[in-house]
Amino acid sequence: MVYRPLLDLPKPADMFDRSWEWSELTAFVADEGPEATMAVVSGRRRQGKSFLLDSLARATDGFYFCAYEATEAESLRRFGEELGQYCGSLAPMRFDRWEQAVDALLELGRERPVPVVLDEFPYLARATPSLPSIIQVAYGPRRPERLRSRTRLLLCGSSLSFMGKLLSGTSPLRGRAGLELVVQPLDFRQAAAFWGLGDPRLAVLVHSVVGGTPAYRREFVRDDTPAGLDDFDAWVCRTALSPRSPLYREARYLLADEADLRDRALYHSVLAALASGNATAGRIAACLERPVSDITHPLTVLQDCGLVRKEADAFRRNRSVYRVGEPLIAFDHAVSRPRLALLDRGLAEQVWESARPRFLSAVVGPHFEQICRDWVAHFAAPETFGGMPIDVSYGTVADPVERTGHEIDVVVRGAVGQDNGVLLSLGEAKWDRVMGTGHLERLKHAVSLLAARGTDTSAVRPACYSGAGFTDELKAAEKRGEVVLVDLERLYRGE
Repeated sequence: MVYRPLLDLPKPADMFDRSWEWSELTAFVADEGPEATMAVVSGRRRQGKSFLLDSLARATDGFYFCAYEATEAESLRRFGEELGQYCGSLAPMRFDRWEQAVDALLELGRERPVPVVLDEFPYLARATPSLPSIIQVAYGPRRPERLRSRTRLLLCGSSLSFMGKLLSGTSPLRGRAGLELVVQPLDFRQAAAFWGLGDPRLAVLVHSVVGGTPAYRREFVRDDTPAGLDDFDAWVCRTALSPRSPLYREARYLLADEADLRDRALYHSVLAALASGNATAGRIAACLERPVSDITHPLTVLQDCGLVRKEADAFRRNRSVYRVGEPLIAFDHAVSRPRLALLDRGLAEQVWESARPRFLSAVVGPHFEQICRDWVAHFAAPETFGGMPIDVSYGTVADPVERTGHEIDVVVRGAVGQDNGVLLSLGEAKWDRVMGTGHLERLKHAVSLLAARGTDTSAVRPACYSGAGFTDELKAAEKRGEVVLVDLERLYRGE
């Protein structure tokens, strides 16, 4: 077997982006340390983890093994066959226990750093619950087999609930990993480039359906991308709403991938309540006509799976809201699930005609607000708000006179000089509405309410985010330095 140097390993030409993940992985496997090391790679299914790790193994002459649901005996048999082929053995290797198999992996690294990938590790661990403990023992700090091996073991899995617990709490592998890498979906700018969408408005609409999951373009819709805004409605009907398309059932399969989800009907109902605009635990419970205690555990599990995210109110830390974390699930519950019987009969156009207004208000509107928060967190230049954004969230400003609360879509705190946590901006986001001075006045009123409560608002810059544009009066206010305006062009191409 020919040894290829691991330093400065070029990223495969057919890999879109993932430059940071590739650099982290190559740095891990190129480590010239004298002892065996271990990494944990996780992320929701369809994000390209297997492609990334298989490419790494191929580029470095490493060993890649992808497990599937099977008994311990069958998994060991397959593992022995593939390891034998990798080593050039005339006959398959035979292992009766995983202790022997893990030691065989350590032997691979006797001469050089060798990447070893165990993909879909949760399948192996469910068939052999003691496997994490077996690896813990094999990677003992003073174990001779580990000290004389330079095997770079990478454990990978798509079950976030399982992988998240692998290195936490009392897990046997806690403290053993030298790298913990989570492969995230592509951000909204990367997704637009990946789908080849030059029109920012179309990019937001497509992202509101499929998010940043790479596999949805390649494997699920076979590179069928909307030709333009005029083609978006037809594209939705022939992909996400077509029973012939794998994308049609994908949202339901995302839950099926998580073995920790027992009562799937309850989890679907929680997601449906969230997609309907019920963002607090109390409102979700009321929608399902259950006590709050019944939905606490499902919400926690859905957060562990990455399907729901919890956000604390910037001004009321004891109040939190929940949001669907996967756009395709929000789309499915808002558009598809209520009309499954009609969709199964091939009536996508009729369903979409009636559901499109709900899609724009219940799916695209909230998703656009999240895109605006992501823009501030990852793309906005420090001078945009007079400081480096550190925390970007939503908030509710109480109005004691009117006895109401003003919801603020984008709350920015950041660093100004030596001070961290300075309130830099309050922003409002409107997807389908031309914004005017009335929106600015509302933001200024919220600033005055905060100032009356003793909050330092001296650095606050009001901001308006719009997918439909701004009035001339508001543009004039921007020129006077009274407001920051962010349109679709700036979201996708500016700072």
